[in-house]
Amino acid sequence: MKKLVISLLTFISASTLCAQQNEKSITVRTETGEEEIIDLPAGMLSETDSLYLDWISKHYINPAENCTMTQDNPEVSDSAYIARLQHIPAIIEMPYNDIVRKFIDMYAIRLRQKVAFMLSANNFYMPIFEEALDLNDLPLELKYLPVIESALNPIATSRQGAVGLWQFMLRTGQLYGLTVNSLVDERRDPIKSTYAAARYLKDLYEIYHDWNLVLAAYNCGPGTINKAIRRAGGETDFWKIYNYLPSETRGYVPAFIAANYIMNYYCEHNISPLEMRLPEGTDTIHITRNLNLNQVADVCKINIDELRSLNPEFKKDIIPLSTEPYALRLPNSIISRFLENEDSIYNYKPEIYQTRRVTVKAETQSTSAKKGKSGKAVYYRIRQGDTLGGIAAKYGVSVSQLRRLNGLRGNNIRAGKSLRIR
Repeated sequence: MKKLVISLLTFISASTLCAQQNEKSITVRTETGEEEIIDLPAGMLSETDSLYLDWISKHYINPAENCTMTQDNPEVSDSAYIARLQHIPAIIEMPYNDIVRKFIDMYAIRLRQKVAFMLSANNFYMPIFEEALDLNDLPLELKYLPVIESALNPIATSRQGAVGLWQFMLRTGQLYGLTVNSLVDERRDPIKSTYAAARYLKDLYEIYHDWNLVLAAYNCGPGTINKAIRRAGGETDFWKIYNYLPSETRGYVPAFIAANYIMNYYCEHNISPLEMRLPEGTDTIHITRNLNLNQVADVCKINIDELRSLNPEFKKDIIPLSTEPYALRLPNSIISRFLENEDSIYNYKPEIYQTRRVTVKAETQSTSAKKGKSGKAVYYRIRQGDTLGGIAAKYGVSVSQLRRLNGLRGNNIRAGKSLRIR
């Protein structure tokens, strides 16, 4: 069958999107028989039809030629789940319980199309994740953390303001060296944010020396975890402080376990990843001058959406003037074209793309008061009955200005005399 390039919007059915939007929590039954509602992590709620991911799906993702994905999710016994989880080569403990099963079912049933997409998007990001984690001597299974954080969408933004693949809050991102201002948000940069996340995870492990607590702290912050530990009498086991945690954090570790499970055992659930055609290699050019991505796109003949997808950190298409260079990522085939036309790029349609004024002359009152429209001094011959205040009001100037220009101390004026207005 002929391979068709499809949009993610058409790949995900309307019913699936509806389920994603309406399912914001799961309900589990406690040992006492009571029902408990657990909020889903942001990555399980996010819609995957952003402009960024739509560009990827249209140009690099195809239906697999031997795609065997069906809507049927086979029944799996608890013992099979337990055995499969234990066979994942991981440092982080991945125990099984009813809560973990609920999250696995969420991925395997309601979010199976999203899983198929993320399995393909892995090819973009997993090499970056694995390299950063390995460099910091961290467990490689942490590479699936962005699955539950952002569904592998680098421009994802949560209701709380967390941004990017790793969902950094503003202050935390800045603490780990990510620039965030009106034009640039490096939380959306896949490489910079990944290395910042690795450093953050490493620092959290130095505090807790327990990866499940690290994951929980990554979600709700160390302060909340420390408070839960105190309320639990000093317990440092995630499952023993579970009841003292916020609703979303209670589901965070189970969701992480479920993400690792589904990304390893998708075949056993009849989920087939879409085929990914990796884009050509890219490289970066350091930019220190004001530059609009549209200038690059027009002169270098590259699609603006592709350019945005390669540089998601530039929120308004603008690379600002800076003493520290910003990295502009381009396909290898465009690099030489940029270098050959660099001056033309910077000078392309400045009246459209470089309209910000560097200096401006302010027309102050003192300047306009000295001269009339012709640039010459303006005089008025005083008539019988004129007052200084009346003349000032007539010409839109102040009484003090008239006094200063005419050497007057009071308000007395004489008819027949000339009074300088400006």
